[in-house]
Parts: sequence; C-alpha cells; structure tokens
Amino acid sequence: MTLVLNKPSCTLSCMSLVNTPEGLHKRSEADCAGVLWTREPIASFQNWIDNIDPENLPAARLVLRPEAVHEAITSLCVLANTPIGSEQERLIDDISALSVAFADVMKTDFLRLRLAKVSGNACRKFHKDAMTARLICTYRGLGTQYGVSKGQGEPKDVFNVPTGSPIILRGHIWPPRPDSGLLHRSPPIEGSGETRLVLVLDPVTEDDGE
Repeated sequence: MTLVLNKPSCTLSCMSLVNTPEGLHKRSEADCAGVLWTREPIASFQNWIDNIDPENLPAARLVLRPEAVHEAITSLCVLANTPIGSEQERLIDDISALSVAFADVMKTDFLRLRLAKVSGNACRKFHKDAMTARLICTYRGLGTQYGVSKGQGEPKDVFNVPTGSPIILRGHIWPPRPDSGLLHRSPPIEGSGETRLVLVLDPVTEDDGE
C-alpha cells in the first residue's frame, strides 16, 4: 500500500475536485462517489487551532436544523473554554456554513452533527458508510484517508484529504453507478500524541426516527 499524505488525487475518476461550495452539488452525478472541496487553511487559523489544549476543543453529537448550528457551536466553545477571538469566530462560521451547504446539497431539514476530538485509531478499517452520504472535514490533524479498492482488499494507493478541506462521500444507500470501489477510513494515529478535531455531518431522514 502506497501512502501519499495531504495530497488530493486528481487521477481517481470517481472523485470530483472542486474549489467552491457550489461544486459540492457534483455529488448528484451518477458516476461521482465523492466530492472534495480543496481549500488552503489560513495560516493564523491553523496555528491557533493546532495549539489549543485538547481539553478546550469543542465536541458534541447533536441533531438540529442547519440554521441552528451557529448558536450550538458557539455554546460548545463556551462550555469547552475555547480561546475566544477572531479565529474562534472563523471556526464557528465555517462549521455553520458547511452545515447549511450540506443540508442544501442533501435536501434535508435536519442534520446529525458530530464534532469529535480523536486521539486514537477510530474506525481504522477502510469502508463505505451505511447511509446516503456524509460530509467530513478535519480542522486539526491528519485528514480522512481514501482510496479505490479493486475487489475485497484494501486500496493500493491511499490519499489523505487535506486538513481543512471538506469531502462528501456517498454511502451504501446511495451508491454511484457503477460501483467505484471508493473507500475511506480515519488515519491511524495511535501513539502519535496527536489530537484531531473532526466535523462529521449526516442527513437525517424520516426513517431515522430522530
């Protein structure tokens, strides 16, 4: 298995690389298994979030309307004693904007939002999620890993989503046509001392009972 860190692949035909939030709508194309919005983190923001004590990083699991995300994340930052200032506001605004954009892409009124502090090997097996689609954005630490599996094995070439770049990945309930073999996982970081901060957004449907 060849590992390429923090370098999005332009060679995977099942992946679309976009540079605007409007490009996230490419997920509706039949042969598109994933959409990666490539963004360059602002240096001052990245330095700020990388140096926060993990105890002061906001974290929660919530189900809410996208327009309520801004207030919810603001409250989480207060509870976590996240350092206040323009960079905290930038984090809150970005999570809120991604929530609104993803809800629009998925045509859903509610989202399941998970903001997680990850310091171990969470979900290290390559897989496809048991849902329609999921948005993942890593604000701190290594981004989600992805690759194409030929058959039942792990991908031969593995890529990391750049830190700060959102990716939408189709799940089993809404597969691309034909099946692309695109799989993903959390990067294994056990023993590294690293703490990642990861945003995960899922659409909530009537069948979820939430």
